[in-house]
This record gives sequence, C-alpha cells and structure tokens, in this order.
Amino acid sequence: MTDLLPYILLGLLAGILSGLIGIGGGIIIVPALVFIFSMTQQQAQGTTLAMMVLPVGLLAAWSYYERGLVDLRIAGLIALGFFVGGLVGGKIAVGLPNATLQKVFALALLMVSIKMFFSR
Repeated sequence: MTDLLPYILLGLLAGILSGLIGIGGGIIIVPALVFIFSMTQQQAQGTTLAMMVLPVGLLAAWSYYERGLVDLRIAGLIALGFFVGGLVGGKIAVGLPNATLQKVFALALLMVSIKMFFSR
C-alpha cells in the first residue's frame, strides 16, 4: 500500500497543475517517472499515455467550459489529430534508444520554455 502514495501524490500534483495552467502528463509526470521512479523514457511515456485514456481532464475542462472558455469544435479536431498522431509517434518512440528519446523530449520542453519565456 505504501507504493501507491507517491504515485497518487504525483497524480494529484499533475492534476492541480493541469487544471491551473494546462500542463501535467508531459511536463510533470514523464520526468517524475524517469527521475524519481527510475522508469525508462519509453515506460514513462507509455504509462502517461495509458493514464490519459481515462477522462482525467474532464473535471478540469468542465471548469473552463462552464465559463465559456472551451471551443468543443476545435477540441474535437485536435483530438482527432492527436488520436492518429499518437499512434504514429508511439510507433516511432518505441523504436528509439532511451537516451535519444530523452534528448528529443528535453529539446521539446526547452523549445516550449524558450518560446513562452520570450513571448509577450
């Protein structure tokens, strides 16, 4: 039972940050699973993707929806692309060496960070 608190706490932290600023799986959970729980990059990404199969963002999205801050048409179109893109990306990711995949992940986070830091 003690193996469960850390994972639930990680999910709680990621859920709070997801609801607050729209991040969670990629930016919080994947690095935590790699560095704290010693998973490979592929294991961390696969576990995070499996977690998202359930409607984990539903309640957070509902808070935004109630205030008219969700465009369901755009969300549906992005979800469709995400569905197909996730299959393609997953096939590529499982074929890459762990170190290469970690570098690709880090580069993606760095690019997003730089863009957001210098945006108005």
